[in-house]
Amino acid sequence: QVHLVESGGGLVQPGGSLSLSCRAVGSNFSFRTMGWFRQAPGKERELVANIASDRITNYPDSVKGRFTISRDNAKNTVYLQMNSLKPEDTAVYYCAAARPGTTFFAYWGQGTQVTVSS
Repeated sequence: QVHLVESGGGLVQPGGSLSLSCRAVGSNFSFRTMGWFRQAPGKERELVANIASDRITNYPDSVKGRFTISRDNAKNTVYLQMNSLKPEDTAVYYCAAARPGTTFFAYWGQGTQVTVSS
């Protein structure tokens, strides 16, 4: 079992930056693929970034070059650095943990609101 606690959301102007953190309480953090997802009102949840246990990362084209995911296994924490934010990045952002050795995201945080607006 894994409990995920996100922090760092808020309001930012277009073009600004924001950093999210997600601390995992539980076992086998270093063996898990970790991910960030987001869900905007009226839209389906979508992947924003993920990072495997070997630190290989993956991003959709919509955020590539602007967002960076990283992890600190010693702190059981995964981060999402978001730069050059756009109004369309506005959403609730969720941290997720996969089962060890898989890419099935079985554990989810409570979500944190990110609003990009002037």
